[in-house]
Amino acid sequence: MLKLDISYRKELNSTFTRLFDKVEVLRSARPLQQSAIQQIKEALQLEWTYNSNSIEGNTLSLRETQLVLQEGVTIKGKSLREHFEAKNHEDAIELLYTLANKNNALSASNVLDIHSLVLRAIEKDFAGRLRNGAVRIAGANFIPPNANKVSDLLDELIVFVVSNPLQLNTIELATVFHHKFVWIHPFFDGNGRTVRLLMNLLLLKEGFPPAIILKNDRKKYYDALNLANNGNYSKLMLLMCQASERTLNIYLSALPSEGDGYQIISDIVGEPEVPYSQEYVSLLARQGKIDAHKEGRNWFTTKEAILNYKRAKND
Repeated sequence: MLKLDISYRKELNSTFTRLFDKVEVLRSARPLQQSAIQQIKEALQLEWTYNSNSIEGNTLSLRETQLVLQEGVTIKGKSLREHFEAKNHEDAIELLYTLANKNNALSASNVLDIHSLVLRAIEKDFAGRLRNGAVRIAGANFIPPNANKVSDLLDELIVFVVSNPLQLNTIELATVFHHKFVWIHPFFDGNGRTVRLLMNLLLLKEGFPPAIILKNDRKKYYDALNLANNGNYSKLMLLMCQASERTLNIYLSALPSEGDGYQIISDIVGEPEVPYSQEYVSLLARQGKIDAHKEGRNWFTTKEAILNYKRAKND
């Protein structure tokens, strides 16, 4: 059975509690207003496709990705592969939502079906097929296992996720799955996009919206995966929490009773009740110590979140 250092929980327990409280608010508010929710879903699918492909080197901008997917436009100067990557990812998301609405547990066929869509019309010999040779990952601090072990290792990982012997919460389980899948590296190509889809299948099944790893966090993301290779999950777990909280906040902002309230940090710290500098509040946000989420390169939070932190610190 997989062994896991859970020392990260000391720092993240309050964050986990906050996220699951938000999921419960979202769950209790259902059914949500369909027009608003559909708009959010479509916007997030676009962001998800753009960011996941960009992490892997796709050069389509967010606007260009939108034109390809929503207008059927061919972008001059961009490769055919980049266009396929955008369309394939969008179709893989649609399959993901279909799978999330079923009661079936994660299976090997789910993995292969998602990967088959990710590489459709790009690498037809590899799409939906486990690798049968060695691979190297540029910048990684490990060598993926021998191809002969891939099928068994993937099956073991799926059994681990389905049985959850360590009784991990949903975010922990999705994060560990993400890391172990990357470590196994079951395919010649498309592993990153596939795992970022599959981890969200685990989240969606438990009432979470998708967690989107942002292109701007690419280095932080790869560094966190390398730390996890050495048994330290703290950075990867924090990154997953922050990605989940961002989309939770987007959905919650659509609830009439919740309102929005999130402001860019620089607009809050100048208020008399806030005793901290912009640099300090930004640090709290990056460390997951306050309710906050990232948009582009900017962090957003609420005055209430900062004051709650202040009260807890003074108790």
